[in-house]
Amino acid sequence: MELEYPSDLKYLDSHEYVRMDGDIATIGISAFAVDQLGDIVFLELPEVGDRVTKGETFGSVESVKAVEDMYSAVTGTVVERNEIVLETPEQLADDPYGEGWLLKVRVEDPSELDEALTAEEYRAQVEGA
Repeated sequence: MELEYPSDLKYLDSHEYVRMDGDIATIGISAFAVDQLGDIVFLELPEVGDRVTKGETFGSVESVKAVEDMYSAVTGTVVERNEIVLETPEQLADDPYGEGWLLKVRVEDPSELDEALTAEEYRAQVEGA
């Protein structure tokens, strides 16, 4: 399967991605992570109004293979969470970069993303290129 790595996103080596729109970061997990996990059966996400901190866990994703923590690329306040994927987590596999987003966070310091990987850097890391 050919995996996509949209160039407008920033990536973490823990397989989360961030799409910035003003001071709002849309956070999800990469197609590579979804592919590696297999069938996703459960998600745990913070509530709207909760604070997430760069480098710390904000939730977990459970598949038939494993349970993995997810890490925040930014510090800020959760302004929205994707209730649809909470109810039907298997939809993450259909569109991880679109309808499969997880959280929207109002970012306190956008420069925290300066250390994140570009699409090319992330592709090279996960594909060993």
